[in-house]
Amino acid sequence: MASKFLLLALLAITSSIAFASDPSSLQDFCVADAKNSVLVNGLVCKDPKLAEANDFFFSGLHLSGNTSNAVGSRVTPVNVAQIAGLNALGISIARIDYAPWGINPPHTHPRASEILTVLEGSLKVGFVTSNPENRLITKVLEKGDVFVFPVGLVHFQQNVGYGNAVAIAALSSQNPGVITIANAVFGSKPDISADILAKAFQVEKNTVYNFQSKF
Repeated sequence: MASKFLLLALLAITSSIAFASDPSSLQDFCVADAKNSVLVNGLVCKDPKLAEANDFFFSGLHLSGNTSNAVGSRVTPVNVAQIAGLNALGISIARIDYAPWGINPPHTHPRASEILTVLEGSLKVGFVTSNPENRLITKVLEKGDVFVFPVGLVHFQQNVGYGNAVAIAALSSQNPGVITIANAVFGSKPDISADILAKAFQVEKNTVYNFQSKF
């Protein structure tokens, strides 16, 4: 009898794991209804009979982003917020522009892996593996090169050329999310306690206050 209960428990566990991923779409498309206030994991579909070409369209990735900022880069996202027809399809893209020596600072995408293609310039890219190894995997990319950042891992890009650089990133989520490490740690609202950050980074509290003032 005990073995039967064990078998049933194992079946229950494996079944819950099997059904834990996002379900496949059960229809041709699910255009997001931005006017619907119902909260779901994703966005509510509008009547497919009302779908039109503009629900699946975005124009503007040919335009350079303004990189006149502290980090020298600009990300132009194209996710479900820009194309309602991406809802439930599990994909999105972004254009990234880099000023000379500009960076896309260390960040993570909690819901997506990323594949980056360099269109112009030279980029130093890398990601860091999880604890306890924390190994940096990095490479310099040239025009036409492609690099993958696994889901959830901290990664970055730096323009290592003297001219502007451009890349296109494809992501495995309609809404990949982004957590920029410096902004999250030193720019949270309210602030993370300086005592905690000073101990975590092994610095003086005044150093923490200085960093927080910048974010």
